Amino acid sequence: RRSLAPSQLAKRKAGDEEEEEAWRPPTVSEGQKPVSETESGECYRSPFRKPLAQLTNRPHCLDSSQHEAFIRSILSKPFKVPIPNYKGPLGLRALGIKRAGLRSPLHDPFEEGALVLYEPPLLSAHDQLKIDKDKAPVHVVVDPILSRVLRPHQREGVKFLWDCVTSRRIPGSHGCIMADEMGLGKTLQCITLMWTLLRQSPDCKPEIEKAMVVSPSSLVRNWYNEVEKWLGGRIQPLAIDGGSKEEIDRKLVGFMNQRGLRVPSPILIISYETFRLHAEALQKGSVGLVICDEGHRLKNSENQTYQALNSLNTPRRVLISGTPIQNDLLEYFSLVHFVNSGILGTAQEFKRHFEIPILKGRDADASEAERHKGEERLKELISIVNRCLIRRTSDILSKYLPVKIEQVVCCRLTPLQAELYKNFLKQAKPVEELKEGKISVSSLSSITSLKKLCNHPALIHDKCVEEEEGFMGALDLFPAGYSTKSVEPQLSGKMLVLDYILAVTKSTSNDKVVLVSNYTQTLDLFEKLCRNRRYLYVRLDGTMSIKKRAKIVERFNSPSSPEFIFMLSSKAGGCGLNLIGANRLVMFDPDWNPANDEQAMARVWRDGQKKTCYIYRLLSTGTIEEKIFQRQTHKKALSSCVVDEEQDVERHFSLGELKELFTLNETTPSDTHDKIKCRRCVNGHQVRPPPEGSDCTSDLSQWNHCADKRGLQDSVLKAAWDAAVTFTFHHHSHEEQRGIP
Repeated sequence: RRSLAPSQLAKRKAGDEEEEEAWRPPTVSEGQKPVSETESGECYRSPFRKPLAQLTNRPHCLDSSQHEAFIRSILSKPFKVPIPNYKGPLGLRALGIKRAGLRSPLHDPFEEGALVLYEPPLLSAHDQLKIDKDKAPVHVVVDPILSRVLRPHQREGVKFLWDCVTSRRIPGSHGCIMADEMGLGKTLQCITLMWTLLRQSPDCKPEIEKAMVVSPSSLVRNWYNEVEKWLGGRIQPLAIDGGSKEEIDRKLVGFMNQRGLRVPSPILIISYETFRLHAEALQKGSVGLVICDEGHRLKNSENQTYQALNSLNTPRRVLISGTPIQNDLLEYFSLVHFVNSGILGTAQEFKRHFEIPILKGRDADASEAERHKGEERLKELISIVNRCLIRRTSDILSKYLPVKIEQVVCCRLTPLQAELYKNFLKQAKPVEELKEGKISVSSLSSITSLKKLCNHPALIHDKCVEEEEGFMGALDLFPAGYSTKSVEPQLSGKMLVLDYILAVTKSTSNDKVVLVSNYTQTLDLFEKLCRNRRYLYVRLDGTMSIKKRAKIVERFNSPSSPEFIFMLSSKAGGCGLNLIGANRLVMFDPDWNPANDEQAMARVWRDGQKKTCYIYRLLSTGTIEEKIFQRQTHKKALSSCVVDEEQDVERHFSLGELKELFTLNETTPSDTHDKIKCRRCVNGHQVRPPPEGSDCTSDLSQWNHCADKRGLQDSVLKAAWDAAVTFTFHHHSHEEQRGIP
């Protein structure tokens, strides 16, 4: 490298000038030939020019044998790619050249851990010669990015879903019901199904062009995030969770007009409400697959949402429901008819062939022949439904998630609550209004009033002021100077226990708590309590917008978020939310439908949870709440309850059971514990394990332990014991199911 210093440049310039003066090319006059050398032999050729060597193209004289040997030596050398250590395939992806041979699957079916959904039939050597190579079926293999994260039960579920929607389980039918319990990864299984159908099929092309997910409004953003999470940006879904009517219509029309193998946004995620309002735009084209999340909404074939979805031009339908399919024959028919129309016949045929014989067989006065016929028809119905329904219980999760401890805490009423309760029963006389086993509107109102009284007397204070029926003179029972502007936990047994649970949890751990109630008025009380105790909290109920719901859930689940409490309305957010940022959940009041409680309690014990989970179900001792809980835990409750409260009470309670609702048992620590006739306890204390082979749990018992203060394992409840309430609890540990002592 030459120096650029000024002194060196000057020297170099002087040297160049001397060289130029030393050599001058000879001038050539017109007509004279240029010469490179003078007669004296002096050379005038530039010293910078190298002389050219003479080239000869004459071939060497070889005899024929030498020439043949030379050519053979050239041809004997195999071709090698001039890249060191290159071991890639040769010629399989040559640009512009059609591949020869059989068609190949999108992913390797013989790779370790590959999930193969379809395997072509084996062909003999003779058949392989005759087959058209351009029409030979190929393996359908789940994308390895998904199959690597699928658990065994999820792999089984994806195979079941694919067999159903491709009409391999039931010829001519393309639908199914995914009824796994909460937390088993139904969303991931459905995303795997969609991605596979959008990319491959046995015909070596996509099975579908577009897919649609219809979910509750609170889960639209959750579905979008899950697709992004598992597919890592390989696909761009279209999520519609708000906007003007014109904007939504424009997006839906654009989605439906997409065509071809590579659709820009092949997945539409939309809420039930938005779908119902804009169904006309979606019915103008066809969609390859529709997935209905929380599909138990479609159990009534008469509602507008069901009819709008049923009119979609799509044969492939998947219905997701984490709650048990209720043992109501009309619900069975509506759900199965939606996914696989005609598999159970028409409504009239179903009623004649299944419903009437089964109901007659279950009647207490049925003859032996009617019972036998009813059992046969029930087995036939179950065998048909099970061909398109898959259900696994949450016991599977015990292998992957931390321990979950469910505890039913029976809290005594405070003296004020007890007096108000007895005063109401004397004045309203709801039992006398029950006629011929029917329940009146006033009786339903009485049930609601009693449930609110069990939560806190403040919830019925307005009725006492107005002296409504059942609350005349009740205002005198309240403490002097009482005001609903401030919450007083000591006036409610359950609120007192909750106050202790929150205080001990806050002072002894970094756990977060989810508070669930059926009433927004109760959530208002929670807010007042949190402000008094200076707990940071967030609240989700029906008044919150969809976009804001997703944001607060994401913020609460962040380990760095300061919020201690998440208040949740079971009606607005009990289904589908992931609240794994908390590991303690309090169900403050029971619901008539056990499925609603199960949904709400499954918010914290889900994939991603790292801590031991504690579920507290608070009940007021000896009151209507214990009767509701007993109805839930009864063997027939899970198969006969329906969602609507009025229908529940009217349809499933006899006159005697209705009368029992309006009683108060003040002498027992737990009416439910008394009714299961627990043989582990002596004088209210657990002193021994159950006798081997005995059924200590009878009809009402999902209870594994009952305990007094000495048997409590939870330090939080030990502190709550000091609130002078007597309670027993249900303890259900999934470590016990794994055999861990």
